Amino acid sequence: MWKQWVIALVLVAVAVGGAWVYRTYDSGSEQQAGGERPASAVNTVRPERDTVRDVVKTVGNLQALNAVELTTEVSGRAIEINLAAGKKVAEGDLLLRLDDRQARADLAEIEARLADARRQLERANRLRSNNSISQSQVDELRTAVDVALAQRQAARVRLDNHRIEAPFSGVVGLSDISIGAYVTAGTAITTLDTTERMELNFSIPERFLGQVSVGQEVRGISPAYPDQPFRGELVELGTRINELSRSLPVRALIDNTDGRLRPGQFMSATLTLQQREALVIPEQAVMIRGDEQYVFVAEDGAAKRVSVELGSRMPGMVEVVSGIQPEDEVIVTGQDRLSSGDRIRVLDGENVIPENRFVSSLES
Repeated sequence: MWKQWVIALVLVAVAVGGAWVYRTYDSGSEQQAGGERPASAVNTVRPERDTVRDVVKTVGNLQALNAVELTTEVSGRAIEINLAAGKKVAEGDLLLRLDDRQARADLAEIEARLADARRQLERANRLRSNNSISQSQVDELRTAVDVALAQRQAARVRLDNHRIEAPFSGVVGLSDISIGAYVTAGTAITTLDTTERMELNFSIPERFLGQVSVGQEVRGISPAYPDQPFRGELVELGTRINELSRSLPVRALIDNTDGRLRPGQFMSATLTLQQREALVIPEQAVMIRGDEQYVFVAEDGAAKRVSVELGSRMPGMVEVVSGIQPEDEVIVTGQDRLSSGDRIRVLDGENVIPENRFVSSLES
């Protein structure tokens, strides 16, 4: 019987203790809820005004400004060669000369015929003044002179065709021709390219058509030189939109004074459409809820929510078109836990926007 009384007393004690603990916890919770929420620690940064560039990135191929494959027009044996690969030549420099002895002999023979025809014509003209010869005979001799003149011109062309000269200044390509080799007409002997400035051909999506104009800056990057940008400008715009790709073919000239770029080389191109002065802030400061984009600014020790209109985006940065001023303190850390009006504590030292040029990429 006494055991039952002991058990009953223990149960009563446990119940009383639980109620006391509950009242104590409930009182503490009410006290915490009624107290003021501690200020949130945040970092801030002021918007900076800098140059923002809108660019389009695409890919293209390089071509020489002037390019030709040189071939022979006559057959003959090579007796003089100036075809060192990679050598720079000027317009008119001799690249290859074929054996031209027969062509010279043919020219000499025709010149002798021409000289004889002229002597006969002069004698006929003197006789004609005395009516010792008919006018028809004089005309025949004059025709013979004209024919000889034409034959001499053709002979000179055949002689010149034994010489292959550079049609413009450029760089000589590879050649398989050797001294003494017999070359037939139509044989390709080498290539010649002008490479001091290179043509970069690429296409721009038609949605950028209204922003593209001649003279805009173009920067090219080659996989062969990933850390070396090559600069140039847009020089020509196509006249037709490609119906399949919905893009406009364009052409830029890229500086290549050091000769590192080669015709046919692949290159990524960055075309600067426009540039302007704008306010930029770190992209991490922007919050998005539905269709609204906003930031928090520090104002009199409290967070203030401000809707913003954003423009171009750059790596880690974003352009702010409207909503904030250059003097505003934009919160960049801790804003995800804030509501408008919450107390804040700005940590010492501002986050600094890196020193660089802000470029927005509009992928094609």
